Amino acid sequence: MKSEKPTQEDYDNWHKDPNNWYFFNSIYYNPKDDRLLPPKKIKWMGWTVNFANPYSVLILIAILALIPLSQLLK
Repeated sequence: MKSEKPTQEDYDNWHKDPNNWYFFNSIYYNPKDDRLLPPKKIKWMGWTVNFANPYSVLILIAILALIPLSQLLK
């Protein structure tokens, strides 16, 4: 079975689907969406993490780990 790359219409439909948003529309979780940083529910506010993508979660952990590390290096 050959998997096809999602179309922009797929991404838009997933973004609009309330079943992919949790905790007052602030957490995005969609295993079908392979993007690391999809747009936030209100698109002009930037991007969010797709918590269904393990690489996306690793990026978030790495960024959060840099905060205390930067304080130690001062």
